[in-house]
Amino acid sequence: MNNTTRRGIKTRNITRVAVLSVMAFILMNIKMPLAFIAPAFMKLDISDVPVLLGAFTMGPIYGVIIAAIKNILNIIITGTDTGMVGELSNFIIASVYAITASVFYRRYRTFKGAILSLILGIVLMTTSAFISNYYFIFPLYAKIMPMEAIVAMGSKIIPKVTDLFTMMVYCIIPFNIIKGSITAVVTVLLYERVRPALKDS
Repeated sequence: MNNTTRRGIKTRNITRVAVLSVMAFILMNIKMPLAFIAPAFMKLDISDVPVLLGAFTMGPIYGVIIAAIKNILNIIITGTDTGMVGELSNFIIASVYAITASVFYRRYRTFKGAILSLILGIVLMTTSAFISNYYFIFPLYAKIMPMEAIVAMGSKIIPKVTDLFTMMVYCIIPFNIIKGSITAVVTVLLYERVRPALKDS
């Protein structure tokens, strides 16, 4: 591969990242509440679909870059109502999902491999959501909203929520499994259609 070809691929990848990042940002602002399991500040979106598409076609690092850019765009253009804590959490979880799923898929490039990679991605994404939210994100968010108020929002939906740990179990884990699963289904439906436009030459 000569230098001209490398530069061409690099330029195309920059363009793809830009397009996917904008798509992810737009999808990030099309949100749906899951009022049966999640407090009002947690809303479902499918903005990780472009992140996964980028990671699958160009590599894990591109998925992480797209996840970062979509959150930066959201902070700059839409503004944050969580003191950027929500965006940080979104970036961490999306990055874990993209890295896990794409690394596995790049070793097993079959339909079965894609499904297994997404399932593995959901498992590790949910695990990272539990760990990061319990030890870091929610305590950080508590500087904006008292932890008692946060737990009360969860308890209002699910009475079994009595503290931060039970909120992780009954709200955070189910929420991320649902979000990850919907994202996976949409990604599978779109991947073969968009792969020719996104894959490296």
